[in-house]
Amino acid sequence: MDPASRLLRLLSLLQARARWSGPELADRLGVGDRTLRRDVARLRQLGYPVDAAPGMAGGYQLGTGGRLPPLLLDDDEAVAIALGLRVAATTSLAGMEQAGVAAMAKLESVLPARLAERVKALTDGLVHLPGPELPQVDPAVLVVVATGCRRGEGIRFRSRTHDGDEQERSVEPLQIVHTGRRWYLAARDRDRRAWRTFRIDRMADPVLTGHRYVFVDPPDPQSIVSEATMVAPWLIEARVLVHAPVDAVRRRFPPTAAVVEDDPDGAPDRAVLRIGANQLGPLLGFVLGIPFLFEVLSPSELRDALRDHVAGLAALNR
Repeated sequence: MDPASRLLRLLSLLQARARWSGPELADRLGVGDRTLRRDVARLRQLGYPVDAAPGMAGGYQLGTGGRLPPLLLDDDEAVAIALGLRVAATTSLAGMEQAGVAAMAKLESVLPARLAERVKALTDGLVHLPGPELPQVDPAVLVVVATGCRRGEGIRFRSRTHDGDEQERSVEPLQIVHTGRRWYLAARDRDRRAWRTFRIDRMADPVLTGHRYVFVDPPDPQSIVSEATMVAPWLIEARVLVHAPVDAVRRRFPPTAAVVEDDPDGAPDRAVLRIGANQLGPLLGFVLGIPFLFEVLSPSELRDALRDHVAGLAALNR
């Protein structure tokens, strides 16, 4: 293997695993320890930080900072990235459309003919059906929020309410949740001492505060966002006892459709489903679509409307 190919191979191995011992890397490259050390030194000269630790527990690993190393992709990975970039051109991240198109052009210029044909076949058959216009998320805001989640570091930002008012918030971020339409942050509000959700498209000027924390038994972030979007904003909350195992109900109703909870009495073949709306009509249509036996627990007006509707259907379909 010539030195240039060996350097690329060494970079690829360092990206594939967090840490390698010297003998392992030398064996993979088919070289001796001295040649391996020279290759590592060449990578460092080219701007790729390679950390080395001596001893039995030591080894080599690719450090942070420096130049962005080249990615060596197999066929399936290259096709997956090409399709992902095409989707990025229609994302709700502000400014990502042009970046996705530019990256796609770079990738297509170096794809082997066999992969270019696969990507062309897939993308030619891909049509994006425009949906409702979604609020744009600033990627810079998303990066700061994601950094806070990863580091366990507090964030301070301005948050715009539904009415357009702005508030200063200081939070301990837990996780970002993407519903397929919007981006949310699940976090512990330090001032209110409670868990809250924040729409990231309504956040501005986030900064890391340097405050570090460790959560003890934090709640499920998907459940927090589901509660905040499916139930809390609405005037009427419906509670339905579904006669089916909770796992089956959750498969039918994901967190973006309803809140699904265990039966309060611990029955394994029942679950409680909660959903909100501002009028009875949408709730009636929702419960009529439940594919299991169920009982409306509340409100009583929904139970009455369901009984009248079913009686009318029965009279028409004798």
